[in-house]
This record gives sequence, C-alpha cells and structure tokens, in this order.
Amino acid sequence: MFRKQTLGVSLSATAVLAALTMALAAHASAPESAPAAPAATPSDAQPTGTPGAPNVKDPYLAGWLRLTPDREPKPLKAGVDYGMDPATGKFIWPKATPEVHTGQRFPGELTSWDKKSYTKNVKVLAFYPGVNSPFHAWNNIADFNGKRYLYIHDRDYLRIMDVTDPAHGKVVYATGGVWGPKGSSEKFDPNNVHGYLGGATIVWNKALRKPILVASFEIGRYGLMTDKSKQPDKVAAQRHYNSLKGFKVFEMNGPLPSDWKLIATRTTDYQHPNAPVGQQQGSGSLDSPEFYGGKYMILSSAPDDSYALTEYPNYLYSPGYQVWDMSNPANPKFVSQISVPGQILGNAAHEQAYLQNPRAGNRTSWMGSRMPIFLPKPLEQGGKVGFGAMGGLGLWSFDLSDPAHPKVLGNVNTAPSFAGTEYDNADVSQYERTGYVLTSGYPMNRDCYEPYKDIFVVDARNPAKMKVAAKLPEPEVPEGAPFTSFCQRGGNFGPKRSNSIGQPGTWRQGIVPYSFYNAGVQIFDVKDPAKPRIAGYFVPGLADETELPVYTLGKGVFAMYTEYDRNIMWAFTENGAYALSSPLLGEPVMGEPAKPWPAR
Repeated sequence: MFRKQTLGVSLSATAVLAALTMALAAHASAPESAPAAPAATPSDAQPTGTPGAPNVKDPYLAGWLRLTPDREPKPLKAGVDYGMDPATGKFIWPKATPEVHTGQRFPGELTSWDKKSYTKNVKVLAFYPGVNSPFHAWNNIADFNGKRYLYIHDRDYLRIMDVTDPAHGKVVYATGGVWGPKGSSEKFDPNNVHGYLGGATIVWNKALRKPILVASFEIGRYGLMTDKSKQPDKVAAQRHYNSLKGFKVFEMNGPLPSDWKLIATRTTDYQHPNAPVGQQQGSGSLDSPEFYGGKYMILSSAPDDSYALTEYPNYLYSPGYQVWDMSNPANPKFVSQISVPGQILGNAAHEQAYLQNPRAGNRTSWMGSRMPIFLPKPLEQGGKVGFGAMGGLGLWSFDLSDPAHPKVLGNVNTAPSFAGTEYDNADVSQYERTGYVLTSGYPMNRDCYEPYKDIFVVDARNPAKMKVAAKLPEPEVPEGAPFTSFCQRGGNFGPKRSNSIGQPGTWRQGIVPYSFYNAGVQIFDVKDPAKPRIAGYFVPGLADETELPVYTLGKGVFAMYTEYDRNIMWAFTENGAYALSSPLLGEPVMGEPAKPWPAR
C-alpha cells in the first residue's frame, strides 16, 4: 500500500483567524468621510463574466492564474537599460527580463563568432566533432571487458564512444541525426518522442552482479509549448502526454542497447501506479536519478497536476522529490514524496508561501526542482542530510535519516534573478570537508539578456540555518581576447553545472570545474570555499554558421562530465566534445582505469 508523505508548512487556525480579524478591524475603522468610488458611466466596460476568472480551460492553470497577479517584466532596450559601459568596458546587466527564445543583440557585441581558444592550466587531449546534440548532453560511463564507454545522450540522440584511450576515442554506436549547417539529417518531432533515453544513472547491482541503468522519462521541456496561458491544446497534450512519466530500469549485459534487458517500468504518479501512458499525472522523473546502487533512489518529480505553482511560461509543474526503494531493481517501490512550501495549488499554506515569494506573478521564473536531492554521502553509507536546489524557491536542506519520513531542515534564498533559472543545482563535493555547498542557476536567454547568475557559496555547517557566505568569482577575460566582457562574445554566458551524477571515482577536494557556456570550462580553487579563486580554464572557439544552423550557436560548453579516477574532463559544446586534462586534477590516465566503473 503506497502512502503519501508530503512535507510542507501548515497555517494554524489561530493564525488564519488572527489575520482575518485584523483585516476586518482595519475595514471597520476606516474613516466615514472616505471618498466614494466614482459612479459608472455609459462608456465604462461592462462585465462579461465572473470577475477574475481567466479564460483558460485547464483547472490547474486557471487556478494559478486566478491566484497570482500579472507581474511579467517588460522588455528592455539594449544600450539604454543595459549593455556595455563605454567608460569602463564592463557590461551593465539587466535587472529583470522576460523569458525569450531569440537573440537580443546589444551595441558593442562582436559581429562574428570568436573562433579563438584560450587556456590556463588545461590541456586539450582530443576534440570529437558532432558526437553530441547541439542542445544538451547527459553523460554516463560504464566499463565492460577492459574497455571504457562514454554515453552521450539527449532524448532521441545517443552516441556511445569507446574512450579507453581518451585521445583516440571511437564511436561504436549512434542513433539520432547528424548535424550540419542546414540542421539535422533526421527530422525531430518533440511531440512524438517515445523510445528515448533521458537523464540516466548507471550503478552496480550486487544481487545481479552486473550494472543496471535507471533512465528518467519526463515531459519534454523544449519545442512543445511557448506560452501555457495561450495554448490550451498544448497544455492538454502535456496533461495526456504520449510517453511514460516515470523511469525505467535496465539490466546491462553489455555496453550497447541491444545488450540491455528492461526489468522494470514505473510511473512517478504513485497515487495511480497502474495508470497507462496518456493518463499519468505530473511531470515524470527529471534529469538523472540520485542513486548509488544501494537501497534508496531519489528523483526529481511532480507526482500530480496539483504541483502547479510555477511561473515558467512553457512548463506546468513545480517538481518536488521522491524516494524509492530499489532493494529489488526489478520491483521498485515508492517510499515517500517531498515538497516544500509554495508548490501545491489548492493547499492554503502552500499558496500563501508562494504569494510571499517576490517572484510570484512574474510569468518567468522556474519554481521547483530540476534535479534530485544532492547527497554529500549515500544514505546507505551513513548519509543523513541532503540539499535540494528548487529554482525560485531557493536551496533547501533535508533530514533523510528516515527516508520514509523525510523532514525539512531549512532553506536559504536570494534576491530574484530572472529570466533564466535560479537554484538549478547544488555542488556538495566539498561539504563533508568544509560544511559548504555551492549552488547556482544558469542563463537561458541569449546575449546576457537577464541578470548574471552567481554561484553562491552557502555555509551549511548548520543545515537548519544556512546562509550565503560568498560567491565564486566571475570568469576573467583572457589576455589578448577581442572583448572586455564575455557578454560581447554572444550566445549564453554564465554557469551551467559542475559535477554530474554518477561520475567515476571520487570528487576532488579543493577543486571544482564548472561548465560556463561561452566562457568554456572554469576551474575553481575552493580549498577555502569562503575565499574562492579561479585556478584554470579552457575557453574553446565558438562554432559558426559554416558548421551549424544559427539557432544552435553561441552555447559554448553546456555540459561537463569528469572522470576523477583518470583525471579526464569531458566538455560538451554545440559542435562536439573535448577531452581535457589539467595538473589541477593530476596526471591523466590514458588507458584502462585501475578499477572498473561503476564501482563494484
């Protein structure tokens, strides 16, 4: 029998009554001489229906619109509201912008893509053009029979490379189109994507004595909808999505998909575990599961359509978290659902918490998680605390000592920074040593048409009372570059993510590499997290129209994956993948690793 465990904040009846009494008292004490409202004139607009009722059919979307004011930020003018300061050569960032899908060029931006590369304490071992989608890359590593395989995937796109020698990698499996200046060789319909591989995690299963792969299946985030308030057919299609909302478990008998055996399929709509595709509620499982091969797995997921308090214009859900029992990977069992205040429509306490957030009504901010809870130590190894990056809701800490009854410990948030996404991920690689967590959002508008996304250093030594202690420094413009601000380079500029889930080996203490879009790979020295500095970087030349369509350009490094057991960094750009080494990590291992991955 599945049981729902929802964390949140409830308002006491006394508090509600007190607030209501104060409101009535204020109304009763209003001066009798207050001016009366002007009388209606024949030219006044006449009512056409229920006041405040949005013209939207979807009940959850209508409820969100009815609850929130419309505070969508107005478009800004380049060179007036933001842009290059001619006196200093620095970029003046916008204060707040709407979410947009097109470039927003500004005076002083380079007129062509910068093809130069810049490096400090990083060596390029190899470049592999076209081995990834130009939009996104999830990554995994698995070793079979003395060979190391790198998985590069993005929904319908999958490349598997033999990278036993990272300087001479070979593609051994490929599905999905080949990209060129005119686009992909295969047509991609985001409305009909079924047999894809989403964010995935590969772990070793002791009982089976072989690796298993757990793959997330979620509603696509791109190409399905642009404005949920104005596209009822698109909203209905997502409510009745034509693919799984959940996850699948595969037994891996070899490196290729033909070697895999499907052993379990689950929907994250745990209240309707037998609901068929098309009738499953919620978001599905986002990104890669947080799983180390033991008993417990944690997912990012909105379990039903009531998790609707989010501003993002093309997304319907505010995902929370789920804990699953994976003792038998062929029979995963739901354990608990985690939410934080401000996620659930129809719940008075959640709605009040949401309305107190300064982002409420901006029609721009992502609210809720995009990745699972980050664990400094696996629960099976004695870990008890986890950290969740929840978009505009901030960074949250959780007591997971009893996974069936998780508890909220605390949270921290900062001033709104939209468009783009806030609190997308948390880096807990240094937490056991220092008690500090790194966390950031990432830019989603092009040409720096949004506030800068800082990487915050959060003092979480007391997880119940977290506070921002510092920020990681902005990337330095390399000497000899034809720009004084990375914004001038065009495309996206800002942090994406640091450590991926399921990287071989163990995190490196004192060093954290981040993908930074057009600023490439930035490697931060965080021996003292409160006094961070940039220790190295690799900024690759940007692709141009001779390689890819213009709508794919300007991303730079949008994903990273680090083999800590071989001291190899993989950086993924719109036009290919770089294998990198750095003395900051140590001498690279150019062959078979000492121990196979996933760890046995």
